This record gives sequence, C-alpha cells and structure tokens, in this order.
Amino acid sequence: MVAKAHTFTLEGPKARHVVVELDVRTGLPAFAIVGLADAAVREARERIQTAIRNSGFEWPRRRITANLAPGDLRKAGPGLDLALACSILAATGQVPAEPLARIGMFGELGLDGTVRPAYGTLAVADEARRRGFRALALAAPAAHAAALVDGIEIAPLRSLQSAARLLRGGPADPLPPRFADEAEVAAHEELELADVRGAREAVRALLIAAAGGHSLLLSGPPGVGKTMLARRLPAILPRLTGEEAVEVARIHGRADRSPLALERRPPFRVPHHATSPAGLLGGAGNGWVGELALAHRGVLFLDEVSEFSRSALEALRQPMEEGRIRIARARRLHELPANFLLVCAANPCACGAAPCRCSPRELRLHTRRLSGPLLDRIDMRVAIDPAPRALALEPAAPTSVRARAVVTDARERQFRRVPGILNSHLGARALAGQAALDAGGERLLREAAQRGALSARGQDRTVALARTIADLAASERVRARDVRAALELRCAAPCSHPRAG
Repeated sequence: MVAKAHTFTLEGPKARHVVVELDVRTGLPAFAIVGLADAAVREARERIQTAIRNSGFEWPRRRITANLAPGDLRKAGPGLDLALACSILAATGQVPAEPLARIGMFGELGLDGTVRPAYGTLAVADEARRRGFRALALAAPAAHAAALVDGIEIAPLRSLQSAARLLRGGPADPLPPRFADEAEVAAHEELELADVRGAREAVRALLIAAAGGHSLLLSGPPGVGKTMLARRLPAILPRLTGEEAVEVARIHGRADRSPLALERRPPFRVPHHATSPAGLLGGAGNGWVGELALAHRGVLFLDEVSEFSRSALEALRQPMEEGRIRIARARRLHELPANFLLVCAANPCACGAAPCRCSPRELRLHTRRLSGPLLDRIDMRVAIDPAPRALALEPAAPTSVRARAVVTDARERQFRRVPGILNSHLGARALAGQAALDAGGERLLREAAQRGALSARGQDRTVALARTIADLAASERVRARDVRAALELRCAAPCSHPRAG
C-alpha cells in the first residue's frame, strides 16, 4: 500500500514543501529513503523504527520504500521524521491515511517516540499556510513560534502517540506554558538617545542615517562615544510592520532563534572583528545564515572596522548595493535578503593614543584597511572630537521617542513619493525626478566633482543624502544648503590625533 504525507525542508531561511510517498510491500525487510536526502534524513530510518516500536505500534517486517519529492531538491535535517513515521503507520493501516492530505507535519522523533522541535519553525508554518494546509502538526515546544503565523491551525504534539490520536480524529495536545511572554521578551531596556551629551554632529548624522537608510562611519579616539552612539540607533528607527517582523523572525529562526513573540524592534548585529567572510555572508551548502542576513531590516554595526580582514570588508560591497546576498557554489545558488543599515566605528590610528605614537608607515597601513570602493559606498563620515571637560553642561540629545517620530515623518514623505523605497536605495533616474537640485545645489555638486572629491557614485549618493536632509526639514525641494550639508557629511576627513613633538 502507498501512503502520502506532507512535510518541509529548509533552503536557507525559506521552507520548501516535500511530499513523502511511502510504499510497503512483501519482500525482505528493508527501509530505503530516496530523493536526495542528506545524512540526517537517512539516519531517520533507525530513529523511526525504534520510535514506532517504543510507542506501542507494530513495525512492518516488509520492504519499505520512501520517496521524497521533488527528487531534485536536497532534503536536510531531522524535521522529516514525523511525516515519515506517520506515513508508515498509514500504509500499514494503523492510522487513517486520508487526514495526511490536509495536515502538514514537521518534527524530529526521539527513540521513545517524543516529538522534538526542528530548526525553522516559523518558516515552515508560513509555507504550510501558503500551501493551503488546514493544520500544521509539530512539536509542542515549537507551537508558540508557529502560532505567530496567522491563517493556519497549529496542532501541538508531544509524542508519536499524540500524532496517531490526531489522525484518528482526536484532539492535539494542549499548548505548553510559555517560558516568556511578549513583555518579557521586550524587557531588556532600550538605550536612550537623550543620555548623549555633546556630539551634536554625530547625533544629527544618526537621525539622517535612520531617516534615509544611509551608511555611516564614525571616527574618533577611543572613549569619545562611537559605540555608545551606534547602540542607540535602533531606538530611533521605526518599528517593524507585522509582515517585516515575520520576515525577520523567519531568518532568525533558521539560526536557532525561534521567537516566542514577534519582535518589532529592528535587529542590531555586532559581529566580532575576527569574523570571516563566511561568517558575514553565510553558507550555501547548509543554508547557514550569516551576520548580514541577521541584520536584515536593522543595523549592522562594525566596531573597530579597521581590525576586520580585508576580504571580510570587501564582502560587504555587493550586499550594500543590492540589499541581498548571492552565494554561488557548484550547481547551487544561495540567495538571502540583506537590506541593512551599515554603521562603522574606527580609531584614527592603530595606537589610539593622544598624542599619536604611530610611525608614518603604521598610519598608512591603518588608513588603507578600508578600500576606496568600500569607502565610496559609505554615505556619511563623521569625526568625533574628545568631549570637553564641562560635558555635563552640554545640551542633551532629543529623546528616542521624539527622534523616532521625526525619523518616521521623514520616511513617510519618502514613501509618498516612491512607496517602500528609502532615499538611499533610489537609483540615478529616480533621484533625477525626486531630488531635482536648484542652480546653487548644482553648482556646489559640480565644484566638488571638479575638485575630485566625488566619484560618479558619490554624486548620486550626495544627492540622495541631500534629499533626506530636506525630508527631515519637511522641505519638498532640495535646497543648496541641503547639498552643502550633504557634502560636509560625505567628504569629511577622518579625525586624527596631533603628532607628538
């Protein structure tokens, strides 16, 4: 008898539908799995056989063949165990086969028949809803994460016996208690922008970066507040919409971070400077998600950016331009979304002391760590000077709530012109229509280009930056002063320590 069940496998952050076609017939006892299965799926034979027996069911002493369709899709991970086991029970008449057509199944089996969670719960639930399944049966501990997807019934299962009860028309297991609710997930305090005193130019650059999605390089001696400022950027970014939050949670769920509640705050990723290019980009072979994808719709902060390897930094160039990662391997193309806001922090020299003790050669080596093509893709460069002694008398920055409201208003103006597109993502043709310069602005841009301060890309990025500055000022036109402010931010030289002697 042939039985069919429906399950899912992961391909990067996405789930792919898999049909389990299982045949049980007379012959020498054997259990074969075909359909481009990886080692974890092939090892399911031993797990499933032991789980069925320990759950009180009969193991057929016949020839079992399981086909995983489509045959050209690589099946990875133990999440197919549950569907394989239920299709065996259906093919041998121990449970009804008809309900398997309406219920998706996803979960790993323990030797005692326990159903365990597998990676990618949120992506699987989203794909099951899209495929039109009435319900998704999966491990009870993963049910809260799956329930974040609207439009599909979630059937929590503790064991293979629970799955058999469900297929016979009985109820699923009750939802387990949450280990944390939404309030607890959001309990860690958000850093407040109003705690910043001084550094007016840097705070203004944060607002511009948040409003238009512009990349930013903060330069200055150790201890001037570069990291402190960068860590407050997520607090002034607009909250994620429901669809965006599901998209982000789906990516993080592939990295074993299944959420208990949708996080509306944008991600903030701070990779270590020893991170390799593969750690930033992710892997094509196993679909592993790197730091760039984990920062999707949020902030990627590279602290001490000059300490990153040259190859790791150069890996940023294409994702910054396209908003996605494409990793090509033999007969395989892996694509991930990576629309992030890049913020970098760097010391002006290797020693970081004042006065500087670096030799001219060490200074040259330090400044060359960031290539010209990468620097050309960074929209703003802000030098932060050491704070004055009377720092307490300096005015405080605006509160995070107030700054977020200003940023949100500026983004709404952008979306009214081009729905869903920030100024930093506008191409040259769109900029010509949305950010037409007056005569004064054209003259300033032309003079900067003639001095060699701007490349062709730099001119477009400057216009986009000026458009954002005008949006923050609620101006429909891009004025000459907006272009002047954009040039000051883009062409600023990195700060430097005074040389000794």
